[in-house]
Amino acid sequence: MEEIPKLKVIPTATDHLLDLLGWIILVTTWALAIFNYEKLPNIIPTHYNGSGQIDGHGEKWLILTLPLVATILYIGMTVLSKFPQAFNYPSKITKENALIQYTSATRLIRYLKLIIVIIFGLITFQTIRVANGQIENLGIWFLPLMIGLINIPLIYFVIKSLKAKK
Repeated sequence: MEEIPKLKVIPTATDHLLDLLGWIILVTTWALAIFNYEKLPNIIPTHYNGSGQIDGHGEKWLILTLPLVATILYIGMTVLSKFPQAFNYPSKITKENALIQYTSATRLIRYLKLIIVIIFGLITFQTIRVANGQIENLGIWFLPLMIGLINIPLIYFVIKSLKAKK
C-alpha cells in the first residue's frame, strides 16, 4: 500500500483573507448576541423548520449557543485543515498531484468555515429580529440560501479535484 504524501500547504493571500473574514464575522456574531442579550424577551425562538417557521422556543441565554457552535465548528475546521492528507478525495492522491489536491481541499475548508459563520451569523441576527417582533420568521428563502451556499463550493471543488487527478 502506497503511503499518502504529507506536504505543508502554504496559505496564499486569498486564504488569509478568507480566514480574516471568517474571524471578523465570528466576532461580529458574538457581539450581536451579547449586545442584544438584555433587549431580548425571556423566551426566544430556538428552532425553525424547513420553511423558516418557528417550531421551538427556549430561554434567551440560548441565543449564545449560536455563536458558540459557530466558534467550535470554525476552530475545529481550522485545526482539521492542517491535516489535508487525512481528508477523503474523489481521486487517488499521488506525489504528483498531492500539492494541488491539498491546496484545493484546504481552500474548500476555508470557504466552508466562512459560509458556516455567515449562516450562524444570519440565524443569530434573524432570531434577534424575530424575538423582538421585527419579523415573524426566518423566511422561506433561508433554507435554499443555506443549501446553495454550502453546495456550490462543494460541487466546484469536487469537479476541480477530479480534473486535477492526473
